[in-house]
Amino acid sequence: MTATRRRSSAHDIAAVRTRKHGTTLLLAGTLLALAGCGDSDSDTSSKPSPTSTAVSPSPSSTVGSDEAAVLAAYTSSWDAKAEAYKKASSAGTDVKRYTTFKALADIERNLAAMKEAGQVTTGKPVIHPTVVKVTDAEIPKATVADCVDTTNWTLIDEDTKKKVPLPSERLIKYVSTATLERWGTKWMVTELTAQDQAC
Repeated sequence: MTATRRRSSAHDIAAVRTRKHGTTLLLAGTLLALAGCGDSDSDTSSKPSPTSTAVSPSPSSTVGSDEAAVLAAYTSSWDAKAEAYKKASSAGTDVKRYTTFKALADIERNLAAMKEAGQVTTGKPVIHPTVVKVTDAEIPKATVADCVDTTNWTLIDEDTKKKVPLPSERLIKYVSTATLERWGTKWMVTELTAQDQAC
């Protein structure tokens, strides 16, 4: 697929319609990345592709340490999110420790939809993040490009433990980008965007 229309990070388990008690539930997120649910006000021209080159560390050790801290925060955010999706709740997880703003709102929306549908996940995604850019500013920002592999991240019915049928055209491995901000010494994921592009 050549389209690179962006998805909001609410499509971080991605857009799919599942039936529960005769109603159609829109479950967004990473497991199911499908075409057709993009942000109409988004500009994809400035977003990194999975082949973007990571910033080479400068002589300053700050750049290299920032990149390491960005990757650590990004990875921890995914770990916490995977734990939350296993029980359809962020309670008792580190989701809010590493994720905020739009990314957190999208995760909580996904979790609420999963809970209502009686669905959870098993396994976890495999990520391959690369720091594309770190911007020094009053609030430093970073951009991460990723290829998310959801092969072993499965949506199941919480009661029956059976797999939830998903559309065959969903992307199993897809391009994702993230924006992080540094608050003091801590990096936080503020936006996570799955794209309609395989990787």
